[in-house]
Amino acid sequence: MIVQLQSARLSFPDLFEAKQFEGAGPFSYRAAFLIEENAPVMVKSADGSWKKTTMAKVIASIAEEKWKTKAPAILKTLEGNPQKCCWYDGSVKDYDGYEGNFVLSASRNEDKGRPIVIDRDKSPLVAADGKPYAGCYVNGTVELWAQDNKFGKGIRATLRGVQFVKDGDAFSAGSPVSEDDFDTIDAPETEDDLA
Repeated sequence: MIVQLQSARLSFPDLFEAKQFEGAGPFSYRAAFLIEENAPVMVKSADGSWKKTTMAKVIASIAEEKWKTKAPAILKTLEGNPQKCCWYDGSVKDYDGYEGNFVLSASRNEDKGRPIVIDRDKSPLVAADGKPYAGCYVNGTVELWAQDNKFGKGIRATLRGVQFVKDGDAFSAGSPVSEDDFDTIDAPETEDDLA
C-alpha cells in the first residue's frame, strides 16, 4: 500500500548514499518521518486517486489483508517494537523531536535504486544542495507491507521518495556546516619576527 505523509519532520536521512545499518548488513537508503499519532496521511487507491486516512487504519488494513482474523493478535505482538513495526511511538527513543510524535521508519535496498529526492517545485535535489536535512519538513512516500517469512512477522515500509517542504530547526548532529563557525586567525609569529 502506497502512503504519503505530508509535512513530516525528517530524521536520520540517508537519501543520497546507501549505508549499512550500524556498520552491518546490506547497504540501504533510509529515513524516519515524525508526525502526530492521528495526523492524516494519504493512501493511493488502485485507480491512482488519493484518499485521506490515518496510519493506524493503514497498519490495521495491511495486517488484516495478510493475516485475516489473526491480524489483531499479531499486531499486539508487534506493537511498540521498532524492530518489528515501522510505525511506533517516538517516546521509546531518546532523540530530538521524537517525544510527542509517532515515527514511520522506512528503508530502500541499494539494489532497488535511490529514492526520488525533490524540491518544492519537483526539481531533483542532490546532496550538495544541503536539503533535505534532519529536522526539516518533508512530504514522504513509502510502500507499506506485511512481512511473514523466516525472519518473522512484521510491518515494514519501503522508502519511495522525499520532497522538501520547508526549513525546520535542524536536529543535533544534523545542522549544516558554515564558515561562520570559525574565527579568522592571524599568521603565527616566526623566530625572524621576534629578532
